[in-house]
Amino acid sequence: MAEDYYQTLGVPRTASAEDIRKAYRELARKYHPDLHPDDAAAKEKFKQVQTAFDVLNDQSKREMYDRYGSSFEGVGAGGPGGGPGGGRGPFPGGGFPGGGEIDLESLFGGAGGAGFGDLFGRGGAKPRGRRRSAQTPGEDLTARIEIPFKLAIDGGKTDVRIDRDGKTETISVTIPQGLPDGGRMRLRGQGLPGSGGGPAGDLLLEVRVQPHPLFSRVGDMLEVTLPISLSEAIAGAKVDVPTPWGTIALKVPAKTSGGRKLRAAGMGVRHANGAKGDLIAEVQIVLPDTAADTTLEKLLEAAKASEASAGLGPRAQLRW
Repeated sequence: MAEDYYQTLGVPRTASAEDIRKAYRELARKYHPDLHPDDAAAKEKFKQVQTAFDVLNDQSKREMYDRYGSSFEGVGAGGPGGGPGGGRGPFPGGGFPGGGEIDLESLFGGAGGAGFGDLFGRGGAKPRGRRRSAQTPGEDLTARIEIPFKLAIDGGKTDVRIDRDGKTETISVTIPQGLPDGGRMRLRGQGLPGSGGGPAGDLLLEVRVQPHPLFSRVGDMLEVTLPISLSEAIAGAKVDVPTPWGTIALKVPAKTSGGRKLRAAGMGVRHANGAKGDLIAEVQIVLPDTAADTTLEKLLEAAKASEASAGLGPRAQLRW
């Protein structure tokens, strides 16, 4: 199950920025590796807390996380280090490198900032000196992939081939539900390896979505042209319409003209956070092309009689 960053920090999704910082400080006091040098569980917990804070403390990253969940990180990121969970954090050389040294002054404030003793409520404690680390994080990789329209709407796994250190590798990537065309994903640790025990870089994927032959997407709204018969347009009907979430029965009101748009609420693009777009079906009246000439003549006579009794023609209001 994907990690819930709000649950990691112990705050509700409506928490303010100050609530998030307060929760982070309390958990940092509790799990900081320098207070538990031999406790691997504490180090792992601190790493999770740091990752959650890196995302939720940044307003733009938090908005993307709230929208897309944690199926992927970095949708819409502007480049290396720009997406949620980019693995750079406040540590020199990247996020907490699992057992490596930590610069406490850079994390809890150096010159002009709150020191380690201030954060942990021990004003008399002497701050530790800055320690150098030979660890160097690996470089990020970039790649571009193209996925089917249906996969972008439904979400799911796909294979991606990347060139890493001169070798072509295939990795499995989870596409989040509702990923837009041009969306960017950040896969932490899938870039080039670091040196001196430093963390690997990230893989930044730009995703292009193949067009659908019938459906189009505008934001979270799906649009489709809905062909109906003349009799359905005149008398009204319930017609079956396929959607990503199953076939629905859409009501066509009586006396529906071509071009009318019918809305199916919540049947458009959906996201992991529960957001739903609508489906818009634009009516297209299809005349029977296999009907006998006498049948079409009767339809034409009836149509002319109806138009004559209506008075103004259908283009009477058309103005430049």
